[in-house]
Amino acid sequence: MRKFRLPVVVATIAMALSISAANAADIKKGQKVFKKCKACHTLKAGGKNKIGPNLHGIVGRKAASVEGFKYSAAMKASGIVWDAATLDKFLTKPRKLVPKTKMSFAGLRKQPQRDNLIAYLQEATR
Repeated sequence: MRKFRLPVVVATIAMALSISAANAADIKKGQKVFKKCKACHTLKAGGKNKIGPNLHGIVGRKAASVEGFKYSAAMKASGIVWDAATLDKFLTKPRKLVPKTKMSFAGLRKQPQRDNLIAYLQEATR
């Protein structure tokens, strides 16, 4: 029975850390960070595409799947399904994750800004 204690303790600690990291993100601050994005993106269901695609429902959605938006060949071929981890990588440096993407944004260097923005997107685009 002792063999199983360590994995359970490790799993519990890992879960607690991931929950506290998620809770550390601030949706209000993420909304402020989104101001950098709103010139090119909308969030509401049925919202129009601008320079960038509408982001409603982005979490769990396959990249390059918004109807009516003309994506780069690189984004179409990326095979990405957007989740917190892929959004974090993309928002850090879009052209590193998807070379030749049409997105001209350089990225967000600060991890807290990305965490807050992702938390906001998860909440605002349901």
